[in-house]
Amino acid sequence: MIEDKNPQKTSISQLGEFALVDHLTKNFTINHESTIKGIGDDAAVLDFKDKKAVVSTDLLIEGVHFDLAYMPLKHLGYKAVVVNLSDICAMNAKPTQITVSVAVSNRFPLEALDELFMGINHAAKEYNVDVIGGDTTSSQKGLIISITAIGEVDLDEVVYRDGAQDTDLLVVTGDIGAAYMGLQVLEREKQVFRVNPNSQPDLDTYSYLVERQLKPEARKDVRLLLHALEVKPTSMIDISDGLSSEIMHICKQSKVGCNLYEDKLPLDPQFMNVCEEFGLDSTTVAINGGEDYELLFTISINDFEKIKGNPNFTIIGHMTQESEGIHLVTRANTKIQLKSRGWDSIVEE
Repeated sequence: MIEDKNPQKTSISQLGEFALVDHLTKNFTINHESTIKGIGDDAAVLDFKDKKAVVSTDLLIEGVHFDLAYMPLKHLGYKAVVVNLSDICAMNAKPTQITVSVAVSNRFPLEALDELFMGINHAAKEYNVDVIGGDTTSSQKGLIISITAIGEVDLDEVVYRDGAQDTDLLVVTGDIGAAYMGLQVLEREKQVFRVNPNSQPDLDTYSYLVERQLKPEARKDVRLLLHALEVKPTSMIDISDGLSSEIMHICKQSKVGCNLYEDKLPLDPQFMNVCEEFGLDSTTVAINGGEDYELLFTISINDFEKIKGNPNFTIIGHMTQESEGIHLVTRANTKIQLKSRGWDSIVEE
C-alpha cells in the first residue's frame, strides 16, 4: 500500500464554530464535586463550599511565548495548562478547573487543533482538573492561547508573596536553569536546520534540558510534601521569569532583603555541561533563565530541622532586613547586588 505523504487536511471553516467546539471538547470529563456545571451553558457553575477559590490567567502568543518550528502542538497544549497550574500551586492551593480559549489563523487545519487539544486533555487528566469552558475565534496571524486556572484552598493555608520575615530561610524545589538551556539547544538546532533542511537534530545528549523546556511540570506535589512535614511557607512564588526576578518580587512584597548563595544553587550535571559547551556562566543562566516552574518559598528558621536533608528542597539563602539589600554571595564570599534580568515578554517595537 502506498502511503499518502500529504493526507487531506480539514479546514476549520468547514465545521463552523459550534461543531468545532463540540469536536474539540468531546473528550473532556468532569471529576470534581466543585464543578456543578461545565461546558455547554452560558457559564460554568462552581461551588467550593467552605474553601476559597484561587484564580490565575496566562496568555501564550505564537512568536512571543513559543515557536512552532520546534514546539509540537501536543506539547504546547500540555505546557499551556501546566504554566497556569503552577501559579495555583504557588498559592499553596489545589488546582481544580481550567478554561481554555484559542484564537487560530486559517493556516491551522482541524488536525492541528486536535493535536493541541490532545495535549490540553492529557494535562487535564495528569493534574486532575476539569475543563469547564472557554472560547474559540479566528486570528489574523498565528496562534493565541489563553488559559484560566482555578483552584481551591482553606483560607488559613493560602500563601502569598508578602509574608517573608527577615530571618526566614529561602528554599527552592528541584533544579533550576535547565529549561533556558533547553531553549538554547532548540534555537541552535533551528538555525542549523535553516542552513541545511536535510539535517537531523541529535538531541539525545540534551534530553533532560529539552524536556524541561517543551514539557515542564507544575509542582503539585509540594503542597502535600510540606503539609506532611508540618511546614507552612511564609511566602511563595513559582519560577517563571527567573530566580533573581522571583526573589526580588518576594523581597519587594515582603519588604525584606536577601542573601542568595551561589554555592547552594541546585544545578543538574547535564545543565552545567551544556553551559560549558555554549560558553555560558552556569550561575548567570541559573538565576536569570526562567521557565523552570519550580517553587521558591521562604520558611521560618524554626522549621529548618523539618526540611534539612530533604531531597525535594534546597536551602539557597536567607532573608535579611530590607536596608541590607538583595545580594548574590559568590563562592569567593563576595557580595554582588542581584539584578532582575529575567525573561520579559514586553518588547518595544
